[in-house]
Amino acid sequence: MWIEENNKLHIELKFKDFKQAMIFINKMADIADELDHHPEFTNVYNKVNISLCTHSAGNIVTDKDRELAKRIDEIL
Repeated sequence: MWIEENNKLHIELKFKDFKQAMIFINKMADIADELDHHPEFTNVYNKVNISLCTHSAGNIVTDKDRELAKRIDEIL
């Protein structure tokens, strides 16, 4: 579930293992390139933390972030 706080959308995801986390990250990268909107994320073993905001709009959450979050949800 996405949480909006401090002008960002955040989500923490947990996968079965590192390989599944990396498969997800690669799918997310394809979507980010398609939308030309790239997330901040970290990966530690099976956990992926994602933060979304639009830097060009003054580091706030915009429709671009909401669309990327929606598309990320579709690959979960």
